[in-house]
Amino acid sequence: MPLVPASSIVDAAREARVGAAAFNVIHLETAEALVTAAERTGTPLILQISENCIRYHGSLLPITRATLALAEDSTAHIAVHLDHITDADLVHQGIAAGVGSVMVDASALPYAENVTTTAELTSWCHARGVYVEAELGKVGGKDGVHAPGVRTDPDEALAFVRATGVDALAVAVGSSHAMHERTAVLDKDLIAALRAALPVPLVLHGSSGVPDDELRRAIAAGMTKINISTHLVSVFTHSIREILTANPALVDSRKYVKPAREAVAEEAARLLGVVTTPAAEPELYAAQASVRG
Repeated sequence: MPLVPASSIVDAAREARVGAAAFNVIHLETAEALVTAAERTGTPLILQISENCIRYHGSLLPITRATLALAEDSTAHIAVHLDHITDADLVHQGIAAGVGSVMVDASALPYAENVTTTAELTSWCHARGVYVEAELGKVGGKDGVHAPGVRTDPDEALAFVRATGVDALAVAVGSSHAMHERTAVLDKDLIAALRAALPVPLVLHGSSGVPDDELRRAIAAGMTKINISTHLVSVFTHSIREILTANPALVDSRKYVKPAREAVAEEAARLLGVVTTPAAEPELYAAQASVRG
């Protein structure tokens, strides 16, 4: 099936008041597992390739071309997206390779520089029909350091969207990258305020640390794109660790990677159900949006 644009997945989810699942690719095995999950559930999925992933593989093209090939050969509706890209050259390379959306991450810069950098790359991307996500209010957790309570201000976020022209915005509402326990509690009132203030979809980074019910409440409050990476990486690693512990003489990597790939497919399929099932409390979403709007 031809690739679908991330914009179509995100916009349809926002309209339906459900989540749009965006799961990160680490290597070919996880990409295969994620595509399998989308096919089993019949659920659209955004496959994300981060700058860290690109660095791990040594360059953009091998993992990106492999992921694009899997997406194009799949029976599911799959988009391929570049995630947390700080290097403009990687944006240019990814789009030339066929990627249709990108997260321009200038969030570590001072606000004015974030605006300038993001606006310039967004203009370049839009001229080529590419959908752009950005981040405001730095989501912590890189390299295991959790966020120190940073929150995105709705008024500043609106000014940022207007100044940059981005199509979606990752906001800081209490999640953190690289969490290994699903214990995060999100600021649902802030999510509702951001949803009411902004004309673009909201993106939740660091969703691996957010439990299922909290994800559902966040989506009900107005979050749309849900990014998950670390949790699925943990599933893959836990499976391999268990197999090698039970079979220390095992040397054929296929015999432990294959069941790990299946474990990721199963958990990704389960999470697709969590993220894309309509909220059980839509009145909460409506009430919060009307109060904040």
